[in-house]
Amino acid sequence: MSFLGNLVWLIFGGLIAGFIYILGGLVLCLTIVGIPFGLQAIKLGVATLTPFGKEVVETRNADSPLKLIFNLIWILLFGWEIAVAHLISAAILAVTIIGLPFAKQHIKLLPIALLPFSRDLR
Repeated sequence: MSFLGNLVWLIFGGLIAGFIYILGGLVLCLTIVGIPFGLQAIKLGVATLTPFGKEVVETRNADSPLKLIFNLIWILLFGWEIAVAHLISAAILAVTIIGLPFAKQHIKLLPIALLPFSRDLR
């Protein structure tokens, strides 16, 4: 079932969204300061490509001070916009019965969009 869900997800926008996250991450990696944020954007892009059949887990040392600082910077610069986009997409998809599983995947991606340094999709 997750294969079919991922296939439909990729056809109807997941492929484009995933590649945009990955491209943005590669652009961020061009600067030394942006490398940690670029790697997280790439991680978010890979998570966006195939969200069905996976769950959000906390990474090791999720409460370390450096990860906390990076998460705060991420939220201020990128995270809240990405989270709002996923929330709006979920609200639009939740209007129909067919869109409910896809809305659930957008909701699943919210914690990773907000706190990518302390969350992962496995």
